[in-house]
Amino acid sequence: MKKCTQCTYIFDNLEWKCPNCQYSPSLINGYLSFAPELIKNVKSYDPIFFARLAKLEAKNFWFRSRNRLIIWGINNYFPNIKNFLEIGCGTGFVLYGLEQSFPELQLSGSEIFPQGLEFASQRLNRTQLFQMDALHIPFQDEFDGIGAFDVLEHLQEDYLVLRQMHQALKPQGSLILTMPQHPWLWSQADDHACHVRRYQSQDLKRKVQEAGFKVVKMTSFISLLLPLMIFSRFSQRQEKENYDPLNEFKISSWLNVTLEHVLSIERKMIQSGVSFPWGGSLLLLAKKI
Repeated sequence: MKKCTQCTYIFDNLEWKCPNCQYSPSLINGYLSFAPELIKNVKSYDPIFFARLAKLEAKNFWFRSRNRLIIWGINNYFPNIKNFLEIGCGTGFVLYGLEQSFPELQLSGSEIFPQGLEFASQRLNRTQLFQMDALHIPFQDEFDGIGAFDVLEHLQEDYLVLRQMHQALKPQGSLILTMPQHPWLWSQADDHACHVRRYQSQDLKRKVQEAGFKVVKMTSFISLLLPLMIFSRFSQRQEKENYDPLNEFKISSWLNVTLEHVLSIERKMIQSGVSFPWGGSLLLLAKKI
C-alpha cells in the first residue's frame, strides 16, 4: 500500500497520485522524489563521497565481506521474502549483490541524495530507485523485507525511523540492519562520516524491540579484526588537518586479500552459530510483531 506523504492517506493505485489530496511526487533526474526539500538541507552525510565510494566498494575487503554477511542473513533467516526495500542505498553496492544472489526478489532502493541514485542506477538492472526521507516512508504493509546498512548511525531520530520501517513492512515482515558498534571506538573517522552515534548492542536491541520487532539474530562482526581497528581508531583520536576518512580503505592488494580472508573465517563462525560480543560493527535480524 502507498501512503501519501502530504495527507497520510493510504491507497493502492498503480500511479503515485493521492486520491484524497491529489498530491503526486515530483521527478528529480528521472527518480520519484518524496522529499525534495531535504536534498540541500540534510547534514547526515556528505554526498561528495559517493563518487569515491563507487570506485572503492567492489574491491575493498570490508564492503565485500559485509555484502556476503547480509546475503547469508537473508538466505538463512528470511528465505521466503518476495520484495525488499533498502533504505539509504548509497551507490547501490548492496543492492547489486542482492540482484546477483536473488534473481526472483523484487528490489527497491531509496536514498535521500540523487547523487547516490545516479551511481546506483549505473550498477543495477532491475531495482526501482527513488528519493525519500526515512522519517516519512511512503508505504504501509508493503514489503516482506527492509534493510538499512550503516545508515541509522547518521540519524538523530533512529527510533522514529525504526517505527517507519515497522509501518512499511507486511505482518511478520523481516528487518536486517548493520551499524558501527562501541562508542569507545569513536574517532575522527566518525566525525567526518557525519555519525551521530556508535551503537551499544543492548541499546540497539531495546530500540528495535520497542519499535515492534522480535530480534531473531544479533552478532558483532569485524570481530577478528577488532585489535587492528582499535589501533587504527585510537591513532585517529587527535585532529589532523586535511583528514580523509576514506584513507583507511586504501590499502595494499595483499593486505586487502588477507583481511578479506580473515573475515571469511569470521563469517563461517557466525554461520555455524557463533554470536560475537565485540566487534567494529553489529548485524541485527528481526521480525515484525
